[in-house]
Amino acid sequence: MPTFLALDIGSSSVIAGILRGKKTVAEAPRVFFKTRHQGGRVEVDADEMLAAVQRAIAGLDGQAKKVDAIALAVMSPAWVAMDRKGRALTPIVTHQDRRSVAVAADIEARVGKERHLAIVGCRPFPGGISSTTWAWYLRHEPHRLRRADLAGHLNTFLHRQMTGARVIDPSNASFTGLYRTLALDGWSPELCAEIGASLSLLPEVLDANCIAGGVTPAAAAALGLLAGTPMMTGLMDGSAGMLTAGANPGQLFNVCGSTDVLALCTETPRPHEKLLTRALGIGRKWLAVSTLAAVASAIYWARDQFFREWPIEQFRAEIFRLGRLGGKAAGGVVFDPYMAGERTSIEQRRGAFTGLTLASTRENMLSAILEGLIKASAERFPMLEATGTPLLPNVVVSGGADRLDTLMHRDWPGKWKFRSVTDATMRGLGTLTPVPRH
Repeated sequence: MPTFLALDIGSSSVIAGILRGKKTVAEAPRVFFKTRHQGGRVEVDADEMLAAVQRAIAGLDGQAKKVDAIALAVMSPAWVAMDRKGRALTPIVTHQDRRSVAVAADIEARVGKERHLAIVGCRPFPGGISSTTWAWYLRHEPHRLRRADLAGHLNTFLHRQMTGARVIDPSNASFTGLYRTLALDGWSPELCAEIGASLSLLPEVLDANCIAGGVTPAAAAALGLLAGTPMMTGLMDGSAGMLTAGANPGQLFNVCGSTDVLALCTETPRPHEKLLTRALGIGRKWLAVSTLAAVASAIYWARDQFFREWPIEQFRAEIFRLGRLGGKAAGGVVFDPYMAGERTSIEQRRGAFTGLTLASTRENMLSAILEGLIKASAERFPMLEATGTPLLPNVVVSGGADRLDTLMHRDWPGKWKFRSVTDATMRGLGTLTPVPRH
């Protein structure tokens, strides 16, 4: 049974673990990195990201030098342009970035909404589809790209640094907005031309389990690895979670934490303008994804603003008490749950309270937040059913220790069986079987 070094890189931290099959036999302490928020810009310094990866690997006390291969799961999109030596010319621009709203609208106006959906599977959502970020740099900071030799996502950058390879997997390629996602047959010259992206700067698309290269001596010395260790292309963290769930057509995988992601696995992709349709990353399977951009983050924003003097245990108990009472606890207050915008909209929405009176209390407002989120969670099902893939009744759930998923599932239509899993991303990486690069 092969042993993997697994790297799970989310939107705020790196986790390094040693896998033997699906079993995690060692895990380093989580290493956090800083994300800069400035207006609509949300980005990570590339050198700081590499330093976080190095510290996470170091936390395994040398065990990373004894593995058979390296497996990789990353947040996406996390776009970056690189020079000929693989050094970052731009920050790593994350999926939360919204600087490119105007650019995204221009892309859709030129390509057409239906045409873009038919090629990519998604509309050109600002930041969430990284062609909008690339186009923004070409329009506003072209000097940064004059020495560009490669552009891709976070696994592209890590491979360029660690193995020298120029690669990306189909799940990440889908979210570039330049890949023929529904056909899985390569980059789209038409869409590259629309934003002015050179095909020569795009990485090779390889399945997630393909050995893209071996760790270089320089990277081995810098990161505490063994030179020559094979490294698989890697895939998106949500795709790794779906692999843990089995990745059967109709399977639902729900991550409920700061954000709430509900993914459906399918073999017959049917794009919807309010869903994110992307490749699984291995084989001919796709995911239809609906994301609520702020769930736990919205709830704990309310704690910071209105309940700061309460112990955390008291606040958590109040969340579930109000959830059991339902909308009657809101006292007529209504909340639009868009504190972090909307992943499937070009023009970004904002959160808002309505129905406030001088009699409204902080408990009414917290209840309204919960009810708005619970309603939005249930409203995703007509869109998922419209994909034509029958939904299996067993839902695999992953998320934070607060178990907010039990609230978010309260109003789901139909009957469901929920199975909670921990370390879903790590376990998913353990299902991969490395294959040689052809």
